[in-house]
Order: sequence, then structure tokens, then C-alpha cells
Amino acid sequence: MTVDKNLLLQFLLRQGDNTLILGHRVSEWCGHSPVLEEDIALANTALDLIGQTQMWLGYAAEVQGEGKTADDLAFLRDAWDFRNVLLTELPNGDFGQTLMRQFLFDAFQSVLMGRLMGSTDETVAAIAAKASKEVAYHVERSADTVVGLGDGTEESHSRMQAALEYLWPMWARCLKATRPTPRWPLLALRPIRRPCAPNTMRL
Repeated sequence: MTVDKNLLLQFLLRQGDNTLILGHRVSEWCGHSPVLEEDIALANTALDLIGQTQMWLGYAAEVQGEGKTADDLAFLRDAWDFRNVLLTELPNGDFGQTLMRQFLFDAFQSVLMGRLMGSTDETVAAIAAKASKEVAYHVERSADTVVGLGDGTEESHSRMQAALEYLWPMWARCLKATRPTPRWPLLALRPIRRPCAPNTMRL
């Protein structure tokens, strides 16, 4: 089946823009995290995200066929040309909100990369397979941190619950933004179940 080149390009841009914008947001914690270990861990997470950006935008440039590079797409587009979901560009907020956002994004990516490894587009499948190794570590680490903060003091629990309720609607949009359509066969995805209402989510 022939894939619409523009649909493929828009999908690749969205994937690359998501990791690009979130990578830069996470990098803002470098030198400012509450403990040294988290400072280094978040810097490493940001680097992983930028590495994934290089792959997605590199393939996007190839599909676009205008002689551009991943760097061109990352740095030389106007703001309204970016395709990232809102979740990735939100201000960091406090440390708890940053970690909750990271967990929600990691959980989303974990499912998506697993599905994309079965894509009919060999390059998409290869990128997903490579990214999935980093994503698996990210989601394990962010989940452990979210649970730790949620089970911590009364204040940390309250902050994490507030972060979840604030971020949940934006996370739900991630699912809608990547919903497959009959004209988008490269995803080879099954519909992801609709997320439950935010008021049913409790840490």
C-alpha cells in the first residue's frame, strides 16, 4: 500500500518535535535539580530525547527531499511549523510536576514505540526499535520516582496529585494526536484505549 508522503512527513515531524521540545525543557533542570543524582539523571534523559530527535527529524528531512538536515528542521522552522503536543512544551513547574510529565510521556512512548516496531515502514520500525531501549529505562525510572514522591510526605503526595490532575488532559491529547487513520497505514497500530477521567486517578 502506498503511503501518503505528506502524512508520513507530518508524523515524523511530530515525533521529532515531541522529543526535541521535551528534551530542551528537561535540560532546564541541569544545575538546578534538588539533588545531584537527579540533576545528572535528567541531563541524561534530555540527551536521550535529543538523540531520538536526530533520528526522527533526520528521516523527516529525507522524506521531505529538499536537501535539509535534522538540524535545519530543528532550528530553522518558524514556531507555528512545530507539531509537538502541548504536554511537551509546558513550563517545568516544580520538580514533582516535571517528573509527573516525564512519566506520562514515557508511558505514552513506551506503548507507541512498541507498536511502531511493527510498522510497515522499515525506517520507522528501526528508529522505534532503537528508541525503545531508552524509553524502557526512562519509564521504569520515572515511574519509580513518581511512586516514591507520591508515597513520601504529605506535601510531596499533594504536589504529585496536583501535577497528575493538571497534566492528565494534556496526556490524553497525546493519544488523540497519534490515533491511526485508514490513510496512515505505516503506523500499524491498534486503537489505544480511551484514558479514564482524571478524577478517578489517585496516587
